[in-house]
Amino acid sequence: MTGRIVKALSGFYYVDGGEGGPIPCRGRGRLRHQRVTPLVGDRVEVTVTEDGKGVVDAVLPRKNQFSRPSVANIDQMVIVCSGAVPVTDPFLIDRMAAMAEWKGCEPLIVFNKCDLERSDGLAALYREAGFPALQVSAETGEGVEALAAAIAGKVSAFTGNSGVGKSSILNALQPGFGLEVGEISEKLGRGRHTTRHVELFPVAGGLVADTPGFSSFDVEQMEAIPKGELAGAFREFAPYLDLCRFQGCAHVKERGCAVREAVSEGKISPGRHKSYVRLYEQAKEIPEWELAKKQ
Repeated sequence: MTGRIVKALSGFYYVDGGEGGPIPCRGRGRLRHQRVTPLVGDRVEVTVTEDGKGVVDAVLPRKNQFSRPSVANIDQMVIVCSGAVPVTDPFLIDRMAAMAEWKGCEPLIVFNKCDLERSDGLAALYREAGFPALQVSAETGEGVEALAAAIAGKVSAFTGNSGVGKSSILNALQPGFGLEVGEISEKLGRGRHTTRHVELFPVAGGLVADTPGFSSFDVEQMEAIPKGELAGAFREFAPYLDLCRFQGCAHVKERGCAVREAVSEGKISPGRHKSYVRLYEQAKEIPEWELAKKQ
């Protein structure tokens, strides 16, 4: 059968084939020889054995994968932020959105606590840049139905700085979600196994990856975006990338840069370009050998 790995724990891969509960599986020895490690989110081919367990025979091609946390085939990165305390720095939104773009998953920006601060200006800025942006209140329920529709049928990962209300939003989408996750954490032993435990939970007709690696904006442990690929992770730059005067333009301070011209004409947000430049300068400091190691 073919199914999706929804949990990996203690050497077992739990595969959901659409009927009954997930089947605990081991990996075939040849996967190790091929240096293929199955990840949560992988679509896999499985042979079910007589005892009701199974063996993962093959991992189907991935659309993307993250190494920290170890998860694959994420459709959507839900970036939860807030205009109320704690106020989210737009640079953090831009950094995570760029990571999502580079990894081939759709960024969805969610402004929570809109009952306290609507963040109309920032929401408009990101919509103008081509991003879906929702204004939500986990407290009053505003926007929760629209968010549920946005994650239905997709594999999503929620991220956001501490205190913005990720857990509150997930509980608004799926009452009892936090209790379920908490019970699992207690069983595994807090602080000992939880960082290695990745699981996909059904929420509002979709699947949500709940893992410490996506719990905050701390992406230093995630793969670094090479400076030569960074501009492609800013979607509003796309119409201008081939119009620069010189090949290999970094879009930072070069003469004849079409991206910088678009910024000066108000076609690209100066704040977004500033975030790009900041990320570019950071990427310049990463040695090529380190980038190769993280790929």
